[in-house]
Amino acid sequence: MKKTYKIDVDCANCANKMEAAASSTAGVKSATVNFMTLKMIVEFEEGQDPKTVMQEVRKNCKKVEDDCEVFI
Repeated sequence: MKKTYKIDVDCANCANKMEAAASSTAGVKSATVNFMTLKMIVEFEEGQDPKTVMQEVRKNCKKVEDDCEVFI
């Protein structure tokens, strides 16, 4: 299952850090961040609850870039 989330990020480098953090989160099959549209597309692994996984994605993104935001 794929879902799109609105994000708030200041620069392309920060967006890359967010993408890497989201991609490495358990339950995420793949994640793509588009800095120009301020969107994150997340594909979840089979059987994962998107809401639960996205809470972890948000935490991991805050670790690498504390002024970013993922709107769940």
